[in-house]
Amino acid sequence: MNLERRSLLKGMALGSLAGMTLGGPGLALARNIGGAAATQPALVLVAPAVVGSAFLQGIAASPAGAHAEVLRSDASLAFVRELQRRLETGRPQRIVGLLDDASAALVVDLARSAGARVQWLGEHSADARASRHRLITADAAHGHALQLGLQLDACGAGFDLREQCPLGSRQPLRLGAATRSAGSAEQWATTLGYGLAALGEREPAPAPLVAGHPSPLAGHFVSFSIQA
Repeated sequence: MNLERRSLLKGMALGSLAGMTLGGPGLALARNIGGAAATQPALVLVAPAVVGSAFLQGIAASPAGAHAEVLRSDASLAFVRELQRRLETGRPQRIVGLLDDASAALVVDLARSAGARVQWLGEHSADARASRHRLITADAAHGHALQLGLQLDACGAGFDLREQCPLGSRQPLRLGAATRSAGSAEQWATTLGYGLAALGEREPAPAPLVAGHPSPLAGHFVSFSIQA
């Protein structure tokens, strides 16, 4: 993929984030309903690069995500139709995922059209040295960005994390740490998957530590939790 095309796709994902930040009419952020139980994810969308990664290990390790169906995203019309069908069933369901920029922009746009609510939207970039996270969250995701940062710090991973909550009263969050453990490059993906599966739980348990992979998940990704 050339630089011009990659910049275009990144701009699409950033546009979705900006729309949420500015309170645009197209995308609703889910507010937390007092006393409501957390909804377990019914569907996990992953980019081809994420298949078999630590992200799915984190999803599977969570009791909330153990029975979720995994669907690999692609640019086909069949994928779009299947996602539209699921969004328009009228049944309460939660969809989480980790996709490339263009696919995530498409999913968010389809969710917007179906009237679904976004609880969490994050941009992630990672390499063998550290990971960077830019998160926009609703009240339903309160505490999960902090949990992500604390767990990454506890395992010695290098990271930089920033969170905004446009519809809540919480102050922006910023956390970061230098790398202290060479084997922690992919822990961000495990902790992210585990946390997205458990989103809405009051006191989620810590994510499991992941064994180092020969080729840790690296690149630029967008994560989300959508309540349909």
